[in-house]
Amino acid sequence: MALPRRRRLPVLPLLLLLAAGGLRAAEQSGGGSSSSAMEELATEKEAEESHRQDSVSLLTFILLLTLTILTIWLFKHRRVRFLHETGLAMIYGLIVGVILRYGTPSTSGHDKPFSCSQDRPFTTLLVNVSGKFFEYTLKGEISPGKIHNVEQNDMLRKVTFDPEVFFNILLPPIIFHAGYSLKKRHFFRNLGSILAYAFLGTAVSCFIIGNLMYGVVKLMKLVGQLSDKFYYTDCLLFGAIISATDPVTVLAIFNELHADVDLYALLFGESVLNDAVAIVLSSSIVAYQPTGENTHAFDAAAFFKCVGVFLGIFSGSFMMGAVTGVVTALVTKFTKLHCFPLLETALFFLMSWSTFLLAEACGFTGVVAVLFCGITQAHYTYNNLSVESRSRTKQLFEVLHFLAENFIFSYMGLALFTFQKHIFSPVFIIGAFIAIFLGRAAHIYPLSFLLNLGRRHKISWNFQHMMMFSGLRGAMAFALAIRDTATYSHQMMFSTTLLIVFFTVWIVGGGTTPMLSWLNIRVGVDPDQDPPPTNDSFQVLQGDGPDSERRNRTKQESAWLFRLWYSFDHNYLKPILTHSGPPLTTTLPSWCGLIARCLTSPQVYDNQEQLREEDSDFILNDGDLTVTYGDTTITANGSSGPHTATTTLDGRRTKSSSEEALERDLGAADHEVTSRGTRLVFPLEDNA
Repeated sequence: MALPRRRRLPVLPLLLLLAAGGLRAAEQSGGGSSSSAMEELATEKEAEESHRQDSVSLLTFILLLTLTILTIWLFKHRRVRFLHETGLAMIYGLIVGVILRYGTPSTSGHDKPFSCSQDRPFTTLLVNVSGKFFEYTLKGEISPGKIHNVEQNDMLRKVTFDPEVFFNILLPPIIFHAGYSLKKRHFFRNLGSILAYAFLGTAVSCFIIGNLMYGVVKLMKLVGQLSDKFYYTDCLLFGAIISATDPVTVLAIFNELHADVDLYALLFGESVLNDAVAIVLSSSIVAYQPTGENTHAFDAAAFFKCVGVFLGIFSGSFMMGAVTGVVTALVTKFTKLHCFPLLETALFFLMSWSTFLLAEACGFTGVVAVLFCGITQAHYTYNNLSVESRSRTKQLFEVLHFLAENFIFSYMGLALFTFQKHIFSPVFIIGAFIAIFLGRAAHIYPLSFLLNLGRRHKISWNFQHMMMFSGLRGAMAFALAIRDTATYSHQMMFSTTLLIVFFTVWIVGGGTTPMLSWLNIRVGVDPDQDPPPTNDSFQVLQGDGPDSERRNRTKQESAWLFRLWYSFDHNYLKPILTHSGPPLTTTLPSWCGLIARCLTSPQVYDNQEQLREEDSDFILNDGDLTVTYGDTTITANGSSGPHTATTTLDGRRTKSSSEEALERDLGAADHEVTSRGTRLVFPLEDNA
């Protein structure tokens, strides 16, 4: 849902007659034709100069990215980890911003103020100059003190982008890549904790920061440092904006050092969903409109309406992203686009990007939609793509993500000097840093304590300290802040957000490696390696290799609700939407045979592989489970110790005396293993 930059008024042409008496006299004396030719020549020269400056501004950013890439290679070659690539991009942006601000000459201004009796601004002006009409567009309000110094430097004007460029062009590939490259096994194993941190934690952080900043604003008003209005809703909006974490620096170092996979999954999952929650929360706060004279007072009805807006926007955006991914999966499955990899890749790219724009056009949030579209595309559509298209789509969005992210961080450096409406308040900045620290602490530690009450593998104190340390701010906070800079309060919020991003990326990001060492967090961990089993879980044996142990441990640790979902997904959704999974003729009832044959891909019959990806980690199939209890071993296919329990072809199971004794001891109603459908694994307490 787009945040309103300002109240848009209808486009009403305002005709201003600017005819000077001397100009009319010159035209009447016969010099009109030569004057007109000179004006046309001057207009052509101005257009050519504008085109040249546009090229120079774009070339500036390309050179910034090129220099960043070369420096990244040098840092990787020298194994330098104290500064991430995003920090480099910001430094280069700062340098170029200083050069553009103070090193380029100012152009002579041709602006001349005219008075108008209208009581409201117009988005478009049609000006009549000597019978010729010229169109002018609204750029924003100018303070009276700066009326004679309005962006005289044309280059500064050219390198200042419309905020919609960030939302509609640069953010979609960043968010989509996060969903498309998601490692599902570790993500879903910690899904409950990730959801708690992303939803509840972000809301807690937003309200704590907002209330603390409201106190700071009251203090600024007392000491006389507040020169304009700053409402409570503005403070809450700042809390929502600055609660959007982006630990890209920390995650990059984690990935390079192969840090603990669970810690990586918690941080990555929280940052991905946290961005989506922060933007929907921002939209909900903007939609808060109490009834009555004071539009910034608390109103219970408006509050609950705000909560409803949040739930409606998030759920609608989620559905839109998932539906777009499903439609793409069906198109790629029931057509032969895989014979033309170029067309297949182009369609995949356009369908994915259009999800963002479609959600924004419908009043939802494109960030949420494109995130869940990426997750859906990775889960379903990816299986239908040709080998060439799989490689192309992965590499395409990885490159777009890299370029867009570094472009945004480069622009942050530029904006510190090229943005014309900065408002820096030392009290507000110091208060913001304190509020962010306290908000992050209230976000991590209490939630971790509550989550540990139900987790088998606890979130240790060193993990919690690292998550507290890793609350960097980045591209999303910047994009949310720059989207609306029309008022005094929003300009102060934007300037403060810039400084917070700089500090967290440079100082906090640079201290990641020493912090990992100081907290004794494991590095050099194989992503497929799991932590050793604890004493409170039963022994699970299958096969002879480590892969079997890894799969079974994942089944134990994944939330049972999502094991139910994955079993349903494997048996029904995967065969409908992809070329993988079991044939629907074996999973659907016999009376659905016609539908099953129509929806099942022929490739499934040729190659009835269970799953192509890591999804099998969440599903218990026949023969997957072996429980050792005392001297008796029971497998899901019916074998047990010296006695056996057989499973018939139609799914009926004959129990042996050993198995019946085991069920009596453990309680078969609580620990039942079925032979068909969903199979749940429950921990058996070790009372020894």
